[in-house]
Amino acid sequence: MTAQLSDNPFSGAWLDRRSAARVDEAWLSKALADKDTRFILSCGTRHLVRRAPQATIAFLNHEQALVRAAAPHQFVLLGWYLGARCVLLEAQAEANSAGRMLPPLTELEELRPLLGELSPEHATLLACARALLIWRTRHRHCGVCGAPTTPRHAGHSLLCSASACGSEFFPRLDPAIIVLVSEGPLALLGRQASWPAGRYSALAGFVEPGETLEDAVRREVREEVGVQTLAVRYLASQSWPFPASLMLGFQATASPGASARTLELDGELEDARWFSVAQIARATTTLLPPPYTIARRLIDAWCLQVSGTATATDLAAVAADGRTP
Repeated sequence: MTAQLSDNPFSGAWLDRRSAARVDEAWLSKALADKDTRFILSCGTRHLVRRAPQATIAFLNHEQALVRAAAPHQFVLLGWYLGARCVLLEAQAEANSAGRMLPPLTELEELRPLLGELSPEHATLLACARALLIWRTRHRHCGVCGAPTTPRHAGHSLLCSASACGSEFFPRLDPAIIVLVSEGPLALLGRQASWPAGRYSALAGFVEPGETLEDAVRREVREEVGVQTLAVRYLASQSWPFPASLMLGFQATASPGASARTLELDGELEDARWFSVAQIARATTTLLPPPYTIARRLIDAWCLQVSGTATATDLAAVAADGRTP
């Protein structure tokens, strides 16, 4: 039976998408006339937020100047949040040149630096918004004939403007596997040179055409570290809008004796090592990927399975206090 992790970052029913509402041609006029509609202003991949006392989305209402001045093609219906319409406003470049139009004490910020501060529901909303923004930016012209595209279905599809072509495009996701490989009481973690010093994480890679997810797990582990895997088990998924991935989390069992053999790195990783639960517990928190990542959830789940009582997060906290885990 597949065991799944719950409450992953960027997940949960915070957004009631109501996809049937997207075909209503009057959706935008209704949203603009509704005083309860919440608008999320984004410019490029930056979002309007308030930073104090903690990071939150700075929702706009229908009376705000930037909302009133926007053209119809700049709006995307995300769904309903807390019972009210939630609409993305793609401000493009004008928000940069008209900063004085932004509400007081707000600023445009990238999503990734905010992830440790945002509530789960606001992180989920901005993850959805960011993914749609990147997709729209990359499909402003038809990939078949090169003509400009125009938004349809409340911004959730793009139609080629050339009548002779008429190709329609929908948001796309790049599936990527991420896997915690283990052999008995040891887990295999790797690091990339660009990461903070001491940071190790689960292995990951994109799924290639013609592959199953399980095939991708086995291939990535074999290519990156030269380890053969046996059982592969799905645990959970996570939206990862950097830029447009869906991370599919697995656990995999290495072939017997793998931890005793020299790892064969393919150059993508700077280093890879086998770690025990005790080594993870004694390490500083810089060893672990951030808590909002599915990589951290996979490591937490493995530590809980091995220790029987505590996740990697619990053990690291105990070790930081100078106690013996």
